[in-house]
Amino acid sequence: MDADFWLERWREGRTHFHQQRITPLLQKYWPGLGLAPGSRVFVPLCGKSLDMMWLAGQGHEVLGVELAELAIEQFFAENKLQPTVRDTPIGPSYRAGNIELICADIFDMGAQDLAGCAGVYDRAALVALPADMRPRYVQHVYAQLPDDYRGLLLTLDYPQEQMDGPPFSVGDEEVQALYAGHSEALLIDRRGILDKEPKFAERGLTKLDTLVYRLRRLGGAG
Repeated sequence: MDADFWLERWREGRTHFHQQRITPLLQKYWPGLGLAPGSRVFVPLCGKSLDMMWLAGQGHEVLGVELAELAIEQFFAENKLQPTVRDTPIGPSYRAGNIELICADIFDMGAQDLAGCAGVYDRAALVALPADMRPRYVQHVYAQLPDDYRGLLLTLDYPQEQMDGPPFSVGDEEVQALYAGHSEALLIDRRGILDKEPKFAERGLTKLDTLVYRLRRLGGAG
């Protein structure tokens, strides 16, 4: 799965993964992380998620990275924000108020780009990646975050053989294995959502759970 796969989806408007609402589980569990207002929050593979508007509304500085420039342009236009655009070493940066979105390949981001991020919110990034890319992604992003980072991770768990991703199934056993080298992934909620997602049932799924994790550096504070 390469960059062209996602760029084509955005060009063709095949973005069923984009939610037209703020994620209720974000609103429920984010306050429990205890991040101070003004903290910088990283949102990987952010698309045009409305969750970023909510995070900004909590007083956070939001840093998103997204491969598709069209998604970034739509985010600002649809939320009636007028961004300023500047070049960065990894790609153009769009900023309005306390939201900055960089159009770049996430694997081009270095520790210097993530150094100020006290928080991370991952709803649709890990589950968007095929199995062979997930270890590289987790190591690249989470191992480079500050030692005191805290985050919220949402994944999906379903019988992978019943449906081709994305979104892919990433169950608890895999999450623990992926994060074990540097972070604690504490499962704080698991709930069946198939009855609320008829499109997945139509694709053949007989079970679909959402898993919510609180993340922090192993041995870190918080």
